[in-house]
Amino acid sequence: MHEMSRVSTTDPGPPPTALCFAHLNLRRNPFGEPQREERAALAVVDVSRWVWRLKRPGVALQFMAPPGHGKTTTLLAIMAHFPQGAYLHVEEGRRPWIPRAEPLAIDEWDRLSRRWRRRVLRRQVALALGTHEDFSQELLCAGYEVETVWLKDAVDADRLWEILNRRIEWARRGPGPVPRVGRGTARALVARFGGNLRAIERLLYEQFQHLGELRDV
Repeated sequence: MHEMSRVSTTDPGPPPTALCFAHLNLRRNPFGEPQREERAALAVVDVSRWVWRLKRPGVALQFMAPPGHGKTTTLLAIMAHFPQGAYLHVEEGRRPWIPRAEPLAIDEWDRLSRRWRRRVLRRQVALALGTHEDFSQELLCAGYEVETVWLKDAVDADRLWEILNRRIEWARRGPGPVPRVGRGTARALVARFGGNLRAIERLLYEQFQHLGELRDV
């Protein structure tokens, strides 16, 4: 009994070749869900033109697009420039706690009740909002300077190619080749899905789950 216990504690486990995705030189499926901080680092978006605006109180930037078109990634990329700021994702059907910070990024702003939106707007802090509805009039009536950014068509084939291959590099296990997404594939994905990055990532997630050898996708 003692001998069995001693052996089990020194068991090195499966060899490295048995690790998931090791055959692709990857640590994981590159199109799984990254952590929030990782999403900001992986973003392929120039947010400089919005960052400087959010340094002024009373400014509201609302980013509009259908689900999956990059609102969350854009907000997280912006907030990476503001360590003193805060990001909040409003869950469906939940009453949120809204932090006191500036600037404040609120994802799914349209899920907040009118009463809760008024509470936030009374603060007059700089806001970056992700929304499916246009709240320009409400923001203007609250005294905000408003800019609306429509993200639906923000992704072309070149940008998609960069986004997808950056995700693969993020999942790299070590030196050497890794699978790549070609420019022709990126063009085909844009033609099929438009700017719906979430749908593209879901498709590629399944592709990588079943990729049996190191080759381009």
